Amino acid sequence: MTTSPQEQTPAQTQQTGGHPQRWLILGVICLAQLTVLLDNTVLNVAIPSLTRELGAGTSDIQWMINAYSLVQSGLLLTAGSAADRYGRKKMLIAGLVLFGAGSLVAGLADSTAQLIAARAGMGIGGALLMTTTLAVAMQIFAPEEQPKAIGIWAAVNSLGFATGPLIGGFMLNHFWWGAIFLINLPVAALGLVAVVALVPESKNPQGDRPDLLGALLSTIGMASLVFAIISGPEHGWTSGRVMAPAAVAVVVLAAFGYWESRIPYPMLDMHFFRNRRFTGAVAGAVLITFGMGGSLFLLTQHMQFVLGYGPLEAGLRTAPLALMIVALNFTGVSAKWATRLGTPLSIGLGMTVMAAGLLSIATISSGGYAGTLLGLLLIGAGAAVASPAMSHAIMSAIPPEKAGVGAGINGTVAEFGQGLGVAVLGAVLNSRFAALIPVAASSLPAALAEAGSAEERARITDAFASGLESSQLVGAVAVLLGGLVAAALLRRAERADSA
Repeated sequence: MTTSPQEQTPAQTQQTGGHPQRWLILGVICLAQLTVLLDNTVLNVAIPSLTRELGAGTSDIQWMINAYSLVQSGLLLTAGSAADRYGRKKMLIAGLVLFGAGSLVAGLADSTAQLIAARAGMGIGGALLMTTTLAVAMQIFAPEEQPKAIGIWAAVNSLGFATGPLIGGFMLNHFWWGAIFLINLPVAALGLVAVVALVPESKNPQGDRPDLLGALLSTIGMASLVFAIISGPEHGWTSGRVMAPAAVAVVVLAAFGYWESRIPYPMLDMHFFRNRRFTGAVAGAVLITFGMGGSLFLLTQHMQFVLGYGPLEAGLRTAPLALMIVALNFTGVSAKWATRLGTPLSIGLGMTVMAAGLLSIATISSGGYAGTLLGLLLIGAGAAVASPAMSHAIMSAIPPEKAGVGAGINGTVAEFGQGLGVAVLGAVLNSRFAALIPVAASSLPAALAEAGSAEERARITDAFASGLESSQLVGAVAVLLGGLVAAALLRRAERADSA
């Protein structure tokens, strides 16, 4: 009995050199991925409009933004496990439907409660899309083409992160705030038709029993952890609003680990963490997203408050970072270099170049944009090599039938690292700023508003710039150490495999 290309198994895919329509399918799943990533950042530019038109308060705005990321990060492991068990194509379709429906409700919402609920629904769809897109890419490409495919997938991630504010700003200049959500509908509809027509179904042939308690524990634990990280910078790390969810996260995640190590059908096989290749890649991935996510969050403030650019100008001037990643990954240059250097050296070298970029922004950008541009190009070049190699190392260390869980781990690590980077580097900035300006208000705009003279405003801006420099240096050290640790662990794993 023969199977059509639509029904190829992963083993057949690898024997035949990949699915016949693999590049077209990759384009389809990258389109689906792009919509999810845009909604991570697009809402930020609509905050003034939402405050004015819906009467949203500060806590409402926070929940509009955080409902999406909390639900998405909390469900990534569960979504990946569901994709492995029930079929990655089915979950991809379900993710597009949920994301599209949530976008429609969000775009037509006439109250803050409706918008928050819609964003949570979009987060469920986003978790399904984030895990299934990478899992499908691993299934349809033969091993020798996987690095290039993952490079393109990673480039789309960067593109979505960078263009979200630009697209949001453009839409708000021409339409009402709901348009930033309704623009998702034609993209989701196109993606849905293409997925149904092109993407082959794949799932774990063993069909393990669903790990319902593991899914519940991982969702509660990760959501609590991300909530604590998000709340820390504003409410204080020792406040009850932070300590309570952090304690819940520690207890629940410990219970999750214990449960997963005891049952015969775990959602997350704890034996993965005995694999040096896996642990090295995860450690590096946390620190690469820690440094990059936190530093880019600070960079937007650096552009506006220190260099004096407006929001749109700042967005345009950060674009070279994403363009560098896109150029190196879409042309296949980064995949060629990664193949030539090997995974450990690729990750170590890439993260060293990223650290040099952060150092450039911290030390030579105070005189203008030239130092910042150099730093952005270096960060982009380093990330283009290191990030896909890291994702490929994580995914290749996990059995193909568990590709959905692997993608869930990859996404969870990225969410955790980025949130931690924003929180920790933001705390470094705030502590340095407060030390230099003891009587300053809680934020730079408030401090400037209270300044009585031009000299005092200049002193406050200089203090803020000094805080930014310190935090960027911390980010650079974290990325450099992450590269060295990950490279050492991966090198040791390679030697153990070849012994």
